[in-house]
Order: sequence, then structure tokens, then C-alpha cells
Amino acid sequence: MDLFDYMREQNREKESPLASRLRPSDLEEVVGQQHIIGKDKLLYRAIKADKLSSILFYGPPGTGKTTLARVIANTTSAEFKQINATSAGKKDMEAVVAEAKNNQGMYGRKTILFIDEIHRFNKGQQDFLLPYVEDGTVILIGATTENPYFEVNGALISRSIIFELNSLSKEDIKTLILRAVQDEKKGMGAYNACIEDEALEFLSDISNGDARAALNAIELGILTTDRSSDGKIHITLSVAEECIQKRVVKYDKDGDNHYDTISAFIKSMRGSDPDAAVYYLARMLYAGEDIKFIARRIMICAAEDVGNADPQALVVAVAAAQAVERLGLPEARIPLCQAVSYVASAPKSNSAILAIDKAMSVVAKTKTAPIPVHLQDAHYKSAGKLGHGNGYLYAHDYPGHYVKQQYLPDGLTGEKFYEPTQNGYEAEIVSYLNSLQ
Repeated sequence: MDLFDYMREQNREKESPLASRLRPSDLEEVVGQQHIIGKDKLLYRAIKADKLSSILFYGPPGTGKTTLARVIANTTSAEFKQINATSAGKKDMEAVVAEAKNNQGMYGRKTILFIDEIHRFNKGQQDFLLPYVEDGTVILIGATTENPYFEVNGALISRSIIFELNSLSKEDIKTLILRAVQDEKKGMGAYNACIEDEALEFLSDISNGDARAALNAIELGILTTDRSSDGKIHITLSVAEECIQKRVVKYDKDGDNHYDTISAFIKSMRGSDPDAAVYYLARMLYAGEDIKFIARRIMICAAEDVGNADPQALVVAVAAAQAVERLGLPEARIPLCQAVSYVASAPKSNSAILAIDKAMSVVAKTKTAPIPVHLQDAHYKSAGKLGHGNGYLYAHDYPGHYVKQQYLPDGLTGEKFYEPTQNGYEAEIVSYLNSLQ
């Protein structure tokens, strides 16, 4: 490295974003992800012992994938190379592999290749790495925000250990924000700034587990806010709102507002008002409500309030819940809105919940009635000797694939549990059941 390269490196470190400067240099400084880097965990032991095999870091943005890679770079004796799949190509990988072979052959030194956004590489680019990962020429560390089982070649996955990183907790984000404000060496401590409790609470909550978003907001706030008469830069709630371009929404996830909003949300879907339902969905999303919780409530509404009036409503709701788990925010808002608007616009029936609740009540209040002999299982050994199944009429042997026979136990014959309405598809169910009389 010549003098100019050295100066460029020094200036880059000073002028790089706060989120980059604040990255820890060792494992003890890492905030969060204790499920994989706790002192008794495999990854912690492997990094400390400098005995890494190929690994894939998978998790949402701002959770520490690149941070962990840099920690490894600072602790390993191996040569560490980093490329980003959004801009790198095969030639870049060929250069790394060639250098890795030289290091291995001449010095017996391993090479770790960190590929950020590895899911951006196409199949051919990923395949290029296989033989070199296989023979140990390079130890691969891949980072991806996408599910690696969908986006990374199966061959690479089989040769790697996958570590899933979780969104940072609110307390984790608070720790990082305070470190950013107070740390004079890596952070903004030299600016003599302070952050008010309301602003700290707001930023740690609204960043939704993304450390980078919170740190970028703090950096912007400190750099653009005038000093007060006491000589300090005060990060107030209004400053925090401006820096992250979001306003405080009154929404206590553990308080009355949470329950009031979800109540209005459910009642709007039940009341067939898609506009109101989508509005309350937006309020919950904006306030950082758990998207899995929202998806569960939509599924419940689809079954409880729509039911067989439109059986497709539950299908849409369940599909949206699966999409939410695979996509995450911000994209998850779209299938959630699709499901909400569908359920709210569907014909309504609560016949399913009335039926099961009545049946559960009858079961609870009456002793267990014997199942009619002709309905009992006749397949197991000695069942025939006991007469099980005798007299059973196979419905498909009769016109219309229906034959009248007793199904409920003695004492409950004639009891009605499921009473479909005339709404939507249930009108067809009513028509069909009436035709069997």
C-alpha cells in the first residue's frame, strides 16, 4: 500500500457512514444475535478458534450479517476478501480464487471470501464457486436477505452451515443508539449531543429491528441540528421524526390502543367495509405491529365471519399468512392488503363458529354416546366378530352418491349443529342439503 492508498483508506474510515464506523471489531462488542454468537454457541467457538467452515448468514437488513463478517475478518489469520454480488462478476471471483491458490500453495494460508447479497449471483456464478469451496481453496461466507433455500444453489447450501439472524430487539437498538451518541472514537461523541428519552423510544421502535435505519437517523439528526443555548445538540422527538421521515402514531402494543385498533380492524372486515379495514391495517403496519399477528387475525376472521359463504376467503387468508412469513416487510403489506380487502368484501356467515361451539357444548354436557355399530371401523383384527361395520351403506353405491342412514349417536339423532345461511355459497349448500330430504 503506497502513501496515497493509505490516505484514501484513512479518509474513507473517517468519512464513512456512522453505521459502518460503529461496526464492532470483536465478538464482545456485537449487540444481539446471542442465539448464534453466545459464548456457548457453535459460531462463537468457531470464530474464537479460527476454525471456520463455509457459512451463510440469512436475515433481514440491518441485523448484523456484514458486521459478523467484519468481526471474522478482524479475528482470523486467514486472508479475508470481500465482494458484493450486486456489482461483482466472474472475473472478480477468478481473481480471488487465483490469489487464494497462491496463498495456499506458497504460504499455507487460507482465504475467506465474503460475498454480500449472494442471492444476486445467478446459477452459473454460484456454480463457479463450488469446486473451490469443495476443495477448501476458499472458505465462503455468504450474506443474504432472501431465504437461501430458495435463492442459493442446493450444492452450495449442502457445503455450508446456515445461520439465521433475527431482527434486533428494541433494547438492542437502544444500546446501539446510545453507543452512537456517546462513543467519541467510533461514534458521534465528539459532537456533544444527547438524545431525549422520547426520541430514543421512538427511534428504537420505528426502526423495526434495523440497526442501520436507526443509526442513519441519529447521524443525520446530529449533523443537521443546531446547538442549543447549553452548547449541546439535543435529539428531540421532533428531530427524530424528521430524520426518519415518520411521525409518532399513538399505538401502545401492550395497551388499550392496540386492542381498540385490532377490534376496529376485525369489525370493519366483519362489517364488509374494505376501506376501513385497509385503513386500520395501515395504522397497524405504520406503528410496527407484528405482521404475523395481523395475518392470524385475518385468518380467524375469514373462518369465523365469512366461513362457507365464501370458502375461498380462508384460502386467500392462509396464502397471505404464508407469503408474509416468506417476504417480510415492506413487501408483506401487499398480500396482507389483498387478504383484508377480499375478506371484507366477501359475503358473511358465522355458521361455522356457531356449529362447532354448539357441538362442543353438547359434547361437554352429555356423556360420550356410543358410535353406531354400522359406523365403527371394520378393518382391524376381530372387528368383524364384534359386528363392527355391519349394515353400513356405502354412499357411492347409490344414486346421487347419497343414501339416508343414521350418523349421529342414539339420543342425538335429529340434532342440528351446522345451519348454513342463504349468503353467498352457503345458499348452494342449503339447496343441496334440502334436496337430500
